[in-house]
Amino acid sequence: MENTNPLRVKTITEFHRLWGLPQPEHPLISVVDYSKVNLSEGRPQSVICDCYSIAIKRGMGFKMIYGQQEYDFDEGVMFFFAPNQVLRIEAIPNTASNHSGWVMFIHPDFLWNTSLAKTIKQYEYFNYAANEALFLSDKEEAIINHIIQNIQQEYHSNIDKFSQNIIISQIETLLNYAERFYQRQFITRKVTNHKILDRLEEMLSDYFNSDDLISNGLPTVQYIAATLNISPSYLSGLLKVLTGRSTQQHIQDKLIEKAKEKLSTTTLSVSEIAYELGFEHSQSFSKLFKTKTNLSPLQFRQSFN
Repeated sequence: MENTNPLRVKTITEFHRLWGLPQPEHPLISVVDYSKVNLSEGRPQSVICDCYSIAIKRGMGFKMIYGQQEYDFDEGVMFFFAPNQVLRIEAIPNTASNHSGWVMFIHPDFLWNTSLAKTIKQYEYFNYAANEALFLSDKEEAIINHIIQNIQQEYHSNIDKFSQNIIISQIETLLNYAERFYQRQFITRKVTNHKILDRLEEMLSDYFNSDDLISNGLPTVQYIAATLNISPSYLSGLLKVLTGRSTQQHIQDKLIEKAKEKLSTTTLSVSEIAYELGFEHSQSFSKLFKTKTNLSPLQFRQSFN
C-alpha cells in the first residue's frame, strides 16, 4: 500500500539530496536551478519543508496542491511558501516536463538574530495559496533575478562576517519588491479582481437575505474567504488596495445597509432587528449602528417620520 504520509524535509542539504544535487555551498541558504533537477525520479507526492522558499517556475509538467488550492506551471509565476506547509505534487498526464526557473530555500536559522527574523512574518504573501501567486512582467522578473544573482554571488564567495548581513539585506530588498509587485497586481488584474469583488458582494447579499444570520451569526472573514476560494490574507490585501477597506468593514457595511432597510421599511423592534441580524444582545447592535452612522437605530427610524 502506498505511503501517503508527507515527507518532512528539515534541512536544505536534505532537499539537495532528494533532488540528486551536490551538497549546498551554504547549509542555511541555497538557490537551486530547476533545469538541473530531475523531477521524474524519486519525487515524493507530499512534502513538508521546514524552510522558507521563494520560487519562479515554468513548464514543470505537474500541478501543486497547497492550502487546498491547485496550481500548475504553464506560465512563469513567483510564489512564496512558509515553513511547515504541506505541498502535494501530482503529475499532469500526457504532459512533457520542460522545466526551468529557480527556487531559493532559506532556513529559519539563517534569519536568527537579524532584522528579518521578525519582519518576514509581516509579508502576507507567504500565507497566500499557490493559485494566488505573483504574476511578473519581464521587467519585474529581471529585477528579481538580478537580486537572486547577487545572493548567489555572495554565498559563492568566501564567507566572512559581512556575508549574512549582505544576504539578509538582499532578501529584504527582494521581499519589498514583491510587496510592490503584488500591490500592482491587485490593481492591474482588474477583470479577475473585480470578479472577486462582485462575488463578495453577491455572497454577502445572499447571506444577509437568508436565515444564516439567525442560525450562524455574522459571517467571519475566514468563512467569506473560503466561500470565495481564496485565502483570508489575500482577500484582505486585495480589498485594502481596491477599496481601502478591510474584509471586516465590508461585512459591517452590508450589516448596516440591511439594518437601515429593516428600520425604514418594517415595524420590527430594534431587538427583533438585532436578532434577525445575528446579534445575541440588541445593545451590541445599537452600539455598532451608532458607531457607523452617528445615530441610534431609533433616531435613524424617527428621521423617516
